[in-house]
Parts: sequence; structure tokens; C-alpha cells
Amino acid sequence: MADTQQVDPKAERKVAKLAKQISAFSKAHGGAEGQVAYIGERGARIVLVGEDGGWGDLVAPSYELAEKAVEKAGITVHEDFDGEFAAKVKTGRYEWTRMAGIQVGGPSNT
Repeated sequence: MADTQQVDPKAERKVAKLAKQISAFSKAHGGAEGQVAYIGERGARIVLVGEDGGWGDLVAPSYELAEKAVEKAGITVHEDFDGEFAAKVKTGRYEWTRMAGIQVGGPSNT
């Protein structure tokens, strides 16, 4: 008996959409690397860091779909968001203001 896996068309469309978004981010930022993190029932977060230091993220409905999307997009994927990979992220005034910058000496919100 042949091993036949059922393909969920909705899941495949979601993977294709995520991969297209990842590829567009990569193209806009001179290349990209990523990391996939499980975020509970919500699914998985795909963190993207461009070669120019730009960054962003996407949420996939499951860890499995996130892994398929980054594989389809062909980017390098890291196990953890640390070290040289994390050091590539460039932040500016907006990030300091929005990410508790007031408490750690960043610019004020006013």
C-alpha cells in the first residue's frame, strides 16, 4: 500500500502566501534570515531580519506551516534569536519609543 498524505488546500495556500511575503521581504532588504518560534495556540512567529538590518515578523497558524513557508521561501533559518543573527537587527527612534524605551533611557513618547 502506498503512503498517501492528504494535502489540505487551505494550509497549502497559507504556506504559499507566507512564503511569498517572506520572499518579498527578502528582496526588499537585500536578503533575509529568519527564526521560527512557537507561540502557543496562536501558532508560530516567523521573525525576519534583512541583510540591511531591517526586520519584521509574520504569524503562521502552526509551527509546521511556518517551517514549510520558510523552507519554500529558501531563507536561512536559525534555531535561536541570539548572537550574530540578533546583532544584525537595526533599531531606531521608533523602536526605542514603542518598546519601553522610556524606561531604559530611550526617547520620550512626547
